[in-house]
Amino acid sequence: MTVSPLHDPDWRGFASDNYAGVHPEVLAALAAANGGHQVAYGEDRYTARLREVIHAHFGERAEVFPVFNGTGANVISLTSVLPRWGAVVAAATAHINTDEAGAPERMTGIKLLTVAAPDGKLTDDLIGREAWGWGNEHRAQPLAVSITQTTELGTLYRPDEVRAICRFAHDRGMAVHVDGSRLWNAAAALGVPFREITTDAGVDVLSLGGTKNGLLGVEAVVVLDPDRATGLGYLRKLTMQLSSKMRFASAQLLALFDDDLGLRSAAHANAMAARLRAALEDGIADGTLPGLAFTQATEANALFATLPTDAADRIRERVRFYDWNRARGEVRWMTAWDTTETDVDGFVAVVREELQRGRAVR
Repeated sequence: MTVSPLHDPDWRGFASDNYAGVHPEVLAALAAANGGHQVAYGEDRYTARLREVIHAHFGERAEVFPVFNGTGANVISLTSVLPRWGAVVAAATAHINTDEAGAPERMTGIKLLTVAAPDGKLTDDLIGREAWGWGNEHRAQPLAVSITQTTELGTLYRPDEVRAICRFAHDRGMAVHVDGSRLWNAAAALGVPFREITTDAGVDVLSLGGTKNGLLGVEAVVVLDPDRATGLGYLRKLTMQLSSKMRFASAQLLALFDDDLGLRSAAHANAMAARLRAALEDGIADGTLPGLAFTQATEANALFATLPTDAADRIRERVRFYDWNRARGEVRWMTAWDTTETDVDGFVAVVREELQRGRAVR
C-alpha cells in the first residue's frame, strides 16, 4: 500500500526547528536497523555501539540513556542529581521553567529557583542570588544549577563561561546540568568538541538533543559524572521514558555522530540564521524594513526581533512563526537543518513587503 502525504512537502516555516522533518540519513539509519530481531530495552548492538561513541565524545566515564523527549531528559537529569528537598537555580527564561508545564517540579518534587537573565545566560553573580540558605529547613536547598546551551534566547555559553559556572557550583556542593536541546548548534557555532563545553568544563549531567536536529522523537541523558548523577536506569523507567525497541532510538543518535551529520546539519541551520540576520540588517540600514530591530545576538539558529504587531500578524499569515513577547512586539524566528537559501530570501521579501505596506498605511 502506498501512503499519500497529507501535507505540502515544500511548505516551510520559521517558527521552530521542531517543524522540520526527519533527515534522510536518519531515515536510512532506521531502515538499516530494522531487519530481524534485537534484544529489547537497550541490550541491542546499536545501543552498545552508542555507548562506545558517547565515550569517544564525552569521556570514558560517560553513560548514555536514550529517552523520548527533552522534557523527560530534563526531569530525569535533575532528579538524578538532587534529593527530594533539593532546588535548581535556573534562568527565568529556561525551558524547564517556562515550557514544561511544571513537569520538573510536579514529577519530581524539586523546586526551581529562577533569576532574570536578560540574555538568557547565568553567571556566578546571578546564580548567587538564589544560591544561599543551606541548612535552613524552611528553604528548599539550592543543590543544582541548570543552564541551557544554546539558551532560550539564542545565545551561547563559551567554554570558559561553563567552566566558571561549574567551578562556582561545585565549590558550593551544587551539581551542574546542561539542557542541551540545541547542543549540536552550540558546538557547531563555537567550533569546539562536545567535551570542551561539557565534561572538561565540569558539567555533571547533560540532556542531549536530537529531535531539533533531524531525529524522530529521540533525545538522551548523558551522565558525565556518575558520582553525582545516580539511578538513571531506574529513573528512566519510572518516568515512562524507557523504550522497548531502543535500537531505533540508538540508531538515530548514532546517525548524528556518524560522518559528523549532526554538526553538519546544525552548522547549516546556523548559517541560514546568519544569512537571514544579515539580509534583515541590510534592510534596516537602507530603510526598507521600517520598525524592525533585533533584541538579542544571533549566535546559532535563532533570531529575536521586534516589529509592529500588525505587520507581524500579516507576515505570520504567510510564513509561520511565534510571538515571544507580544506586549513588546518581540518575535522569534528559527532556522532548521532543512532551511534553504531560497526559504530565507523568500521570507526576507515577505517581511519587507509587509513592513513597507504598514508604512504606506500610516
